[in-house]
Amino acid sequence: MSPMNHGNTTEVSEFLLQGFSLQPELERLFFLLFLSIYLLILLGNVTIILLIRSDTQLLQTPMYFLLSNLALADLGFTSTTIPKALDNLMSQKKTISYSGCLAQMFFYIFFGDSGSFLLASMAYDRYVAICCPLHYSTMMSHKRCLQLAAVPWVIAIINSLLYTLLIARVEFCDPEEIPNFFCDIYPVLDVSCSDTSLLETLLMTAVVVVILGPFVLIIISYALIFYTIMKIPSAVGKRKAFSTCGSHICVVVLFYGTVSWIYFKPNSKNLNREDTVAAVIYTMVTPMLNPFIYSLRNSEMKVAMKRVIKRHL
Repeated sequence: MSPMNHGNTTEVSEFLLQGFSLQPELERLFFLLFLSIYLLILLGNVTIILLIRSDTQLLQTPMYFLLSNLALADLGFTSTTIPKALDNLMSQKKTISYSGCLAQMFFYIFFGDSGSFLLASMAYDRYVAICCPLHYSTMMSHKRCLQLAAVPWVIAIINSLLYTLLIARVEFCDPEEIPNFFCDIYPVLDVSCSDTSLLETLLMTAVVVVILGPFVLIIISYALIFYTIMKIPSAVGKRKAFSTCGSHICVVVLFYGTVSWIYFKPNSKNLNREDTVAAVIYTMVTPMLNPFIYSLRNSEMKVAMKRVIKRHL
């Protein structure tokens, strides 16, 4: 780090990542655990993408097209944070360069926001399928499907650029030890020397739009879905309708529950051990469970997987 003439501020070349603050023997155990989780994430999400692309019968619908986009977002989201966390668990000097920190923050926000809005797109697809089945092919045309997949990526890249450019204007002090295992927004701001009150207000506004916006759309979609399902006369029809939404609801609860804990609790800048656990859940555990939730609870995915396996054998 090279000092500048700004009082106690410095021109930062790298940050220290506090990580998990574990004893050496526990770090090796957590390395094996997180490596196993990452390999499962890669295996599960790559399998979903390849399965949807290879099956030409059951899985060529808007729902599975959106699911393949979510799987791609999960791959990028976890690949942004987990490899660096694994590297720091096995190294003595747990650092990340300044440019690397900004890059990690950019891609973390980009893929995270994409996943959030893609969940809203998938909720809209389920709403149309259950509440307007006769108009599904019209309302979920090829063009509309592409729009529902493209808009989340466009919003995400604009938002991630905004975050990153704002953070790049912030000055930092010694010691630059980020109280997290990756470069998230509030832990980075926690080591800033600048007056970040206006920046925090802008960031909180963006967080509310990016997290609460899609979540409200999902709640509205499922309120209309449940209202429609309750009007179905037969118990079998109700059960079948609920089964088509169960997987998506599980993913939504896991994702938004842990994200809300991190970003909307009081004093969200001051992370503690519970926050680290929540961060591990939404950066590692939720993307790992997504493929299993969608494949094990989905009869069409299981049928398509059996067909693909038989074809290759």
